Amino acid sequence: MEIELKENERIEDLEYKGLKIIQNKEWFCFGIDSIILTGFARQSKAGKRILDLGTGTGIISILISAKIENSQITAIEVQKEVAEMARRSVKLNKLEESIEIINDDIKNISKKIGQGKFDIVITNPPYKKKESGILNKNNIKMISRHETTASLEDFIRVASEQLKDHGDFYMINRPERISDIFEYLRKYRLEPKEIRFVQPSAEKAPNEVLVKAVKNGGKFLKVREPLIIYDNNGKYSKEILQIYEKEN
Repeated sequence: MEIELKENERIEDLEYKGLKIIQNKEWFCFGIDSIILTGFARQSKAGKRILDLGTGTGIISILISAKIENSQITAIEVQKEVAEMARRSVKLNKLEESIEIINDDIKNISKKIGQGKFDIVITNPPYKKKESGILNKNNIKMISRHETTASLEDFIRVASEQLKDHGDFYMINRPERISDIFEYLRKYRLEPKEIRFVQPSAEKAPNEVLVKAVKNGGKFLKVREPLIIYDNNGKYSKEILQIYEKEN
């Protein structure tokens, strides 16, 4: 399919079931965190209504459409230019029947589409608090990395509003936000059910954490073994290759 590319854009092969994505080298490009988040959420059954909060390039929605089959996905992106690029990526993969990209602030969604409509909410929100770290002069990068338009609490609150009773919430974030994450999950009736720390290698401390919660779920938390990105030879670990379905 012929897709128009704009300045600084390229088409990248996701090397997964023939999927591709448009990226802009001047903006915030997706990383392995989105890949492992979709692998983590893959435990859900097929045929679900899924909400992707803060989709960015659309990477999570595009991958999750192949990993949780026969699902209907609604993806929210506040930045107009980025949302438009994500729509072209959806079209590039012929996924218009499965994925809808909405350009809006996540804080407006409950008023716009109602509540309690989704079986799954998945998100890779900005990691950094608005006042922390060095703010990037590139506004698109800044919004992608810092809580400038919506806070961590906003993402979790909206997830709770949009989930059906006993629906699943999946998120990736930084380990240093764990206390905030748990506070907000409980505040909005999302019971933490599973966490998994992500380590660059077996010798290094975790730099990310995967969290699963269930709306109005029972109180039982499972801490899974760490996910190791690179093996002792500096190559992707067996589990990462399994996520990519490249173990052979």
